[in-house]
Amino acid sequence: MQQHKLQLNSNQLKLIALVSMTVDHVGMLLFPKIQILRIIGRIAFPIFAFMIAEGCRYTSNRLRYFLGIFCLGLALQAFFWFTRQNYYQHILITFSFSIAIIFSTEQAVKRGGVWLIAAGAILAAAVISCLFLRTLLRKHSFAIDYGLCGVLLPVVIYLAQTRTQKLLAAAIGLVAVCIATTAKIEWYSLFALPLLALYNGKRGTYRLKYLFYVYYPLHLVVLEILRILYRR
Repeated sequence: MQQHKLQLNSNQLKLIALVSMTVDHVGMLLFPKIQILRIIGRIAFPIFAFMIAEGCRYTSNRLRYFLGIFCLGLALQAFFWFTRQNYYQHILITFSFSIAIIFSTEQAVKRGGVWLIAAGAILAAAVISCLFLRTLLRKHSFAIDYGLCGVLLPVVIYLAQTRTQKLLAAAIGLVAVCIATTAKIEWYSLFALPLLALYNGKRGTYRLKYLFYVYYPLHLVVLEILRILYRR
């Protein structure tokens, strides 16, 4: 009798991350004292970072892939600036840096010339934003979500070739994120690794890309409105 190994495709992993992320944001915005909600939410970032790396590998239109995430990130950033008046940069900005570094570095290796300059400029912009601007604009709560290590996590996963290498890159990158953030709760993100080990490299039956693009800003806007109403 044939035994079927448990496997997860990218859609299933993204849905798990989506639920985890929602629980995390409910805890962050509405119930900050209930730590278990934040713990459950730790597995979302590693899964999404892994899927960003996979998206960079398999997308048929790299410019559209980058612009979709970057423009959505800017729109959401404008909303949060309006509601909170601070400059904290959320995860879509983090991943925009990741994607830009991946694509520009790859072109720099293949073509050199102006792409080498572009790759260096983008990497320098990430370093400046994550390290120097955070210190300079500390009074305005400026920071890139998950910092420089968070920006580089999808990059190191993308550079890995085999399934084992990707998991190892994810593990090392996550440990670096945990050390850099100095938040003990971040170590729970390592529980995402067993789920990523079940990834079968397939997308799944349905195209759910636009579901994730719509759900992420929509749920944050709804939760932010609830936060504002809850505090009145």
